[in-house]
Amino acid sequence: MRFAVSYSTPYFGVDPDRMAGYARHAEECGFEAFYVPEHIAVYPGATVGTHEIPPALPYADPLDCLAFVAAATHRILLGTGVLLVPYHHPVVLAKRLATVDVLSKGRMRLLTVGLGTLPGEAKAVGVDFGTRGRRADEAIDVVRLLWEGGEEGVSFAGEFFAFENLCSFPKPLGTRHLPVHVGGSSRAAARRAGRRGDGYFPGGMLMPDERALQWDLVRSTAIGAGRDPDALDYTRWGSIEMSADAVEAFAEQGVTRIVVSATSADPAEQRDQLSSFAERFGLG
Repeated sequence: MRFAVSYSTPYFGVDPDRMAGYARHAEECGFEAFYVPEHIAVYPGATVGTHEIPPALPYADPLDCLAFVAAATHRILLGTGVLLVPYHHPVVLAKRLATVDVLSKGRMRLLTVGLGTLPGEAKAVGVDFGTRGRRADEAIDVVRLLWEGGEEGVSFAGEFFAFENLCSFPKPLGTRHLPVHVGGSSRAAARRAGRRGDGYFPGGMLMPDERALQWDLVRSTAIGAGRDPDALDYTRWGSIEMSADAVEAFAEQGVTRIVVSATSADPAEQRDQLSSFAERFGLG
């Protein structure tokens, strides 16, 4: 089992010293990766399920945050949980992700993409909310095509994106393309992970039966697409207080990575929580 941490900029803030300190301590504790979330824009009345998002929460840009964290650390991998891929142009996104990967010496390796749930956010960036699934599929295909292409250029003609003989450099460090994990809480997300993903990172509010069904759907969809289901990562949210028995139960469900977060906004308490978790599971 691998263990990672999440840093919630909306609740922990974007003070650079606090963010860097959290990331450095997580690295020192032996956590594998550092995740940050994304909302491009929120608005009064925006809700996720039954939860209303306070409009003044500071959702910092995740890739800018990860580039900053990379400069403050040495080993910890960089992840998004999740990047709202339909709201990014994939030609620009391919360049940004490869740049962060090169500058971090190959650590931009836990990109997780999702669709977003706020219609007003989609409208703000000029995206038809109903098309965001198809846009996400194309975007994943485009970034991979650009990463794999050489000096001769690559071409693409899709429903949303089109170009001819395009070159995108720099490339991700030492690999043809960065892993792309798929996040979400729907069966459509599970199928997308099976068809296109390098892993699945479902939401935290699913009932056990639905969660198991979705992971089975990821695997069966991968098999149907001629892909190896055993090559896919299965990432789940966990609690900073979780026990060894809880981790073992996750492992029995096929989980390969658990992402936890400190529950306190106080930096000293955050460090204590991360240290306690690391000691409990022998990280480092």
